[in-house]
Amino acid sequence: MSTTFSVETPQVRTKKKDRFVVSTMKRLLKNKLAVVGLIIIAIQVIMAITAPWITSYDPATQQLTKSELPVMSEGHILGTDNYGRDVWTRIVYGAQISLVVAITAVTLGLLGGVVLGMLAGYYKKWDAVIMRFVDLLFAFPGILLAMLIIAILGTSLINVAIAISIWSIPTCARIVRGSVLSIKEKEYIMAMKSMGASDLRIMVKHILPNALAPIIVFATMRMATAILSTAALSYLGLGAQPPTPEWGAMIAQGQDYMWTSPHLTVIPGIAIMLTVFAFNVVGDGLRDALDPNMDLN
Repeated sequence: MSTTFSVETPQVRTKKKDRFVVSTMKRLLKNKLAVVGLIIIAIQVIMAITAPWITSYDPATQQLTKSELPVMSEGHILGTDNYGRDVWTRIVYGAQISLVVAITAVTLGLLGGVVLGMLAGYYKKWDAVIMRFVDLLFAFPGILLAMLIIAILGTSLINVAIAISIWSIPTCARIVRGSVLSIKEKEYIMAMKSMGASDLRIMVKHILPNALAPIIVFATMRMATAILSTAALSYLGLGAQPPTPEWGAMIAQGQDYMWTSPHLTVIPGIAIMLTVFAFNVVGDGLRDALDPNMDLN
């Protein structure tokens, strides 16, 4: 009795991928909260990219004669801080910092987590060693682990990104490992092995693409954690340093003026809240949209 395996042409695979992307977008766009989140994220990205063109002020330039102007003051739509710096300008440039740090941290965390998770899931002999290392990282509460890393490396936004990326590795590694363990037992993986395909080719071209759904969801929701963590670390003085217009640092600088100029803390707080909310609801929407059992009707 012989067994035959059908080989898909690149054109067939491309059509399947296109259909999958279209169906996923249909499911995602049916989720109203996810659509709201996408709009908020799009606005944040546009703000970050067009910052030099949508505001004429410098985020670090002080104008002490215009300090603590209220919201909707002439020439300062969101007022000014205690040094006379335009709050709207600092919010816009703060979006740049938050997104760049979060994207860097999540990307580095994914690289480390995917590599460790793939190796642990595919090679049984490496599984115990890698997962014990992951368990060691899990032994530390996330924010404390990030604070420990920054204490060793020093206070800067680059070190914040590194700390958050290391914090992201264990969760990502477990997610990827679980997917690899189930995928590697599939018939088409066995077929590739019997045809003499190398382990690297099997992992990169056949297992990883089929494990992308949970990775994408993790990355989206991790963006929210990264932005919130960046703000928290900067608020504690471990991230952005004055006069850098980072949202958490802005809250820390404005807290002494809470009663006289509440907009100095409320406005960056709202910016953090909306961005974290947006990435969380988009992540939830993607999780549902990437579920093949969801009904398209």
